Amino acid sequence: MLRCPVEGASTPSAMCPLGHDGVEVIIPPPKTAVPSPEAETVPTARDRDILAIEKHGRMGWQKQTGYGRRSRGETLMGRYKQIFGTALRSREFENQKTEARINVSVLNTMAALGRATFERIIAT
Repeated sequence: MLRCPVEGASTPSAMCPLGHDGVEVIIPPPKTAVPSPEAETVPTARDRDILAIEKHGRMGWQKQTGYGRRSRGETLMGRYKQIFGTALRSREFENQKTEARINVSVLNTMAALGRATFERIIAT
């Protein structure tokens, strides 16, 4: 488990020194957030997010950044844990990998069978 090397720092700035190249940290700013004074000249990622929310709305920002993928991933992990539990039953690492693959395959099959389809109905 990685520990934050910078105690008390903001989450994005604390994650930067961890060295995860290619990983973008997407954290929604609070509803009351305002851009920093340097937003016009040197905007931070937080400033860009705030300005995008002001321009496109929160849902537009979520679509633009892919923030909804996080929610779907958390929901799927919650389903996995509810169905299969929080621990693997196998003791050997190779068997654990096989068990996890089987569990994911079963979960994907269940999700594909039960996925709802939606159709827009326009009331007249």
